[in-house]
Amino acid sequence: MAIATEAIKIEPTGKACGARITGVDFSRPDDEGRAEVLRAALAKHMVLCFPGQKISDDDQIRFARIFGKADADFVGKPSFNADPVPDGPAKRGILFISNLKEDGKFIGALPDGEMHFHSDGAHRKSPYRATTLYSIKIPSRGGDTLFANLADAYDALPAALKARVESLQVHNVYDTRLLVRTETDVNDEKVSKAIHPIVRIHPDTGRKSLYLSRLMSHTIIGMDKAESEALLEELFQHIEQPQFVYGHKWALDDLVIWDNRSVNHARSDFPAEEQRHLRRVTVSEP
Repeated sequence: MAIATEAIKIEPTGKACGARITGVDFSRPDDEGRAEVLRAALAKHMVLCFPGQKISDDDQIRFARIFGKADADFVGKPSFNADPVPDGPAKRGILFISNLKEDGKFIGALPDGEMHFHSDGAHRKSPYRATTLYSIKIPSRGGDTLFANLADAYDALPAALKARVESLQVHNVYDTRLLVRTETDVNDEKVSKAIHPIVRIHPDTGRKSLYLSRLMSHTIIGMDKAESEALLEELFQHIEQPQFVYGHKWALDDLVIWDNRSVNHARSDFPAEEQRHLRRVTVSEP
């Protein structure tokens, strides 16, 4: 992962968030001396894309470790009762976001269709700090990843609404078999769930941001169902406005990392008959 500081070029997308970074080759041995540049870039831009990377699963794990604890010790149970099958020797901590099949079964998680905005791990007591995703196969169209800037969305809230949500907490629930939160049974003991504040402060930037999503945020603590649903829907519509959203169109060999503390992400639909296969390694809090 040799990185020459003078060769690094950071180009902001000019959209709500995100930057394209060139001059970095993550297939080479580590150079920790340049890691601060990348950590600062992630804190500032929230989403980073490193195009044209030819990397292995081990390379991706080393890349994830620049930003915290790489989840290389386990593989989370994939969605749709599919067992992940790596494209090579089995490596713990690797999950494929894929619609590829072997013996008629999906080899990874979240194989197809649109997916609502969410933050990875918000249903856990200790959410994921960041997520890395590497594109191996992509469809001819669609399958874009959309990122919503939650800090800008918070800043744009009316003062009265900021005051209202400041001390509220929300119950986040995620059933990996479902893609619509209203169908989730919050009382199901098998379903992952956690309570988090709606407003959180980023530890690196000090900026406040909203922390809730259409996919996972189920109910606001201390509110009846109708009041909770009305406020959640108001906030969902606010953070999903176009001015807060950057859409990443994947190219082969893109390596992307995003800060789950700053952005939500979603997926656009893509042709079911085409292949989409990406490798994911998450970064957890220490």
